[in-house]
Formats: sequence, structure tokens, C-alpha cells
Amino acid sequence: MTAETTAELALCCMSHAPLLWTADPGESVRRRVDDALREAREFVTTFDPDLVVVFGPDHYQGFRYELMPPFCVGTAARAIGDYGTSAGDLDVPQALADDLIARLLEADLDVAMSEKMVVDHGISQPLDILFGGCSAKPVIPVFINSVAEPLGPLRRVRRLGEAVGEWVGGLGRRVLLVGSGGLSHDVPVPRLREASPEAAAHLVDRRRTPAEQTAREEAVRQAGQAFARGESPLMPLNPDLDHEFLRLFTEGDLTRFDDYDVGWLGEQGGSSVHEVRSWIAAHAALATAGPYRTLSSFHQPVPEWIIGFGITTALPSERGTT
Repeated sequence: MTAETTAELALCCMSHAPLLWTADPGESVRRRVDDALREAREFVTTFDPDLVVVFGPDHYQGFRYELMPPFCVGTAARAIGDYGTSAGDLDVPQALADDLIARLLEADLDVAMSEKMVVDHGISQPLDILFGGCSAKPVIPVFINSVAEPLGPLRRVRRLGEAVGEWVGGLGRRVLLVGSGGLSHDVPVPRLREASPEAAAHLVDRRRTPAEQTAREEAVRQAGQAFARGESPLMPLNPDLDHEFLRLFTEGDLTRFDDYDVGWLGEQGGSSVHEVRSWIAAHAALATAGPYRTLSSFHQPVPEWIIGFGITTALPSERGTT
């Protein structure tokens, strides 16, 4: 690879939370989270990427059981604007997205392609936080199924990230890798085989009406309040597991994630702990540029948001600073 084609890479991974702006976690927690988000935003602003690759999940808004791929790259995408996030078209560079898909297929990764990808807060919220909107920067969205069972082994997610990293490494651009999701949290969403017929219809192929979406968002808000009061059947947060994740990311020992059993992980971290897959993919992509240095690593359990909230930023070691 010549110097002219070598990309500059940076990473920012963060949790997303539907209740981020609507549920009050208390002044001290809000200040800690806001400070960490501001630090991440300043890091990204300083790096000033000309392309963003965002790895993120979906919550049965754009991808449903009528056809649920493990991975999908959007060549065009629209954000629905749920939970107060921005709505509208993402600025997807189609030719680059096409080329990425071809490269991933050549790498023996069976990724799906979408000319009409629909993304929810799982992808749009970090774009809002970091850039002020979902269309502010050219972005390629990479969907990673992290919610709909069955889920594949984590080694496949790591390999996806590595293949993306090898591709971006030859672009000659400033590329920000974003991983959205996690950490430990259990969500009030039924499993397909245990759901009522009406709930199952939403998981399979039924789109919510605006009124139904509003009702759903209110139900999630109430679930957060019950969880914070200790009156919820949802699994407790697992800060120990979250810190283990953050340690592995800081150390760069990403193959350790290959050892995690998917079922065990859900038992320890909740039904949506699997969103850590986005972080694994993003870090694996960064690691293709060589050893990296974690510049910031933040964690805060927030029961009011039903999540162990985390943020990391990183650069290749030769660019990292203390």
C-alpha cells in the first residue's frame, strides 16, 4: 500500500439510549454523561473525517424477521427519527458503498445490500450527537443484527470489522469508525417465539403507525422509570461485564471476544448486550492499521435509561496522544 492510498483512521464507540434526552438520571449522572459526550464530540471535530463508517443495530424498525440478514450495507439510507433523533436521508456515497460490498463478498463475508435501508436511533443517534444530524457527513451505514435471535458467533463480527478496515485503509481518506450500541442492558422487547400474535406481527413485517410509535416510546419511558425504581422484571445492569468489555477494547485483545458464548453473554448482560458487536467490528477495523491507543474510556450505569452507558475514542498508536 502506498502512502498516497493510506487512510487516516479514528474510532468513536458509544452507547445509544432511547431515553437519553427524555428521562432524568439525576444531576451528577447527567453531568458525567454530558461531559463524556462533549469530549467525544470534540475528538471527532478535531479529527474532522471526510467519511464515516457506522456499525449499528436496528430495533425492528428497518429490519424484521420477514428477512433478517446478519450484516447489511446501505447504499442509500433514511432515518425514521424515533426517540427524538433526526429524520431524513443519510448522505451515503453510493459508489463507495458499492465497492465496500464487493470487497466484503470477496472476503467470504455474505453481507446483504440495501438500496432503501431504514435506520433508527441505533445508527442515527450517534450521528446526531457527534455531527448534529444524520446527513452532516458522508456516511456508510453497516447494519449488524444484534437483537433478533438467532445470533451468529462473535468471531464473524470481528472478521467483518477487519474486512471493512482493510477496505478503508486503501481509500486515502480521513475515516471515522463509529460503533453504536450496548453495553449491558435488557430491553422490553418480546422474543419472537414467545410473543403474542400482535407483538409477533411487529417483529415480522408490520410497520408501526405514527400513533403506535408514540405509544411505544411512552411504554419504553415507563419501563425505564420502573427499572430505576427496582420494580422491573428486566435483568439488572452488569457493570463488571461492561468493564471487562472496556478492558479488552483498551488492550486490543479482540480475539478474546471469540471465546464468548452468545447464550451465556445474554444471560450475563441482558437481551441487548449483543449490541457490543458494533464496538467489536469498529475496533477490529481500526486494528487493521496496527496497534491502537485508547484515548478515552467512559462508563456509567444509568438505570433510568436501562443501560450501562459507555464511550471510547481511539487512534492508531503512531497518532495517539496522552
